[in-house]
Amino acid sequence: MNTLQLSVVHRLPQSYRWCAGLAGGSVEPLEISALAHDNDLIGLKLLSHDGELAWDIMHMLKASLVDIQVECSVVEWQGEPCLFVHRDDESATNCRLKNQGVAIAETFSATNPF
Repeated sequence: MNTLQLSVVHRLPQSYRWCAGLAGGSVEPLEISALAHDNDLIGLKLLSHDGELAWDIMHMLKASLVDIQVECSVVEWQGEPCLFVHRDDESATNCRLKNQGVAIAETFSATNPF
């Protein structure tokens, strides 16, 4: 079975930007109070694998996105490989990854309406 079909990613909760002079190499989180801009980044973290396999899978995800001309980078964030894409490309990214069999974990609140 394809390794990508066994993969689960989760969107990191913050928005990011490239560190000055390090586009594609290093990111920093944006302040919560900062307004969203078109050049902001979103990050995806792999939940299903870790270690060297996680790096390999993230590079496969990147290659899949590059095939549809989505600019992205795999960058270490808090000790783990994460895939960063422009905010404007989030929908295309999610669609492509889902079509490749990657599960995307969504955050939701479990509030009881009763």
